Amino acid sequence: MKKRPLDIVVLSDVHLGTVGCHALELVQYLNSIDPKIIILNGDFIDVWNFRKYYWPEAHMMVLRTMLTLMTNGTDIYYITGNHDEVLRKISSLQLGPLFIRDKLVLELNGEKVWIFHGDVFDITMKHSKWIAKLGGKGYELLILLNRVINRILIKMGRGRISLSKKIKDSVKKAVRFIDDFETTAMELAIDQGYDYVICGHIHQPKIRGYENHKGSVIYMNSGDWVENLTALEYCDGEWNMYKYREEEFINNERIEKILRTNGIKAGVYSS
Repeated sequence: MKKRPLDIVVLSDVHLGTVGCHALELVQYLNSIDPKIIILNGDFIDVWNFRKYYWPEAHMMVLRTMLTLMTNGTDIYYITGNHDEVLRKISSLQLGPLFIRDKLVLELNGEKVWIFHGDVFDITMKHSKWIAKLGGKGYELLILLNRVINRILIKMGRGRISLSKKIKDSVKKAVRFIDDFETTAMELAIDQGYDYVICGHIHQPKIRGYENHKGSVIYMNSGDWVENLTALEYCDGEWNMYKYREEEFINNERIEKILRTNGIKAGVYSS
């Protein structure tokens, strides 16, 4: 497979170290691109839910792939999130092409881009962190249940469903939270003179414009690699949303060989 050259790739909410992470699909994607910069916009490694007994080979493959990219000249900016907040203690660290930051500001074609995870807007993170962690446990159980249901549906010849998406879409409070999150980010970005604002955290991939009496801004969210399997790509002066499609990689012999060794089918995910 010929690699696509890209200027910037933004990934968020990969949640390595949890059962919900689609690490194999992420490896396939990373092996298909040649980016100058990768921005990991929070919750790349899920420290909250990390367990010593759960670290599959596929998750290690993601780290090895990242190391290979850095060796080949890609700069990686690791923006801290809530699930990897422990890294905020070293958020000015640089190790060669690896930069750890709490936020990042880029200037692209004369326009300012503000990048941060977004948990700063989450009240439960500020005042009741234990509630947020408990919610994370429940979310992980929901993903496990979703995988079982989808395996049954596939055997029955039916399509996959996402329980978490259905719950989010049906609960008015969840919909309102997402809308409030986006509006807060956009209005704050306008106040501070940014042309673009990029977040993660809410697992909702989106590119949208916004305007108020003070100005305008483009809001973007790179989504996640638990449910949506999405990334933001910047190339030739334009931002686009990438969505993983398994048919793109079904004939990737190198990946399939690794997956067969580990007893896993290529291109199969179930959230």
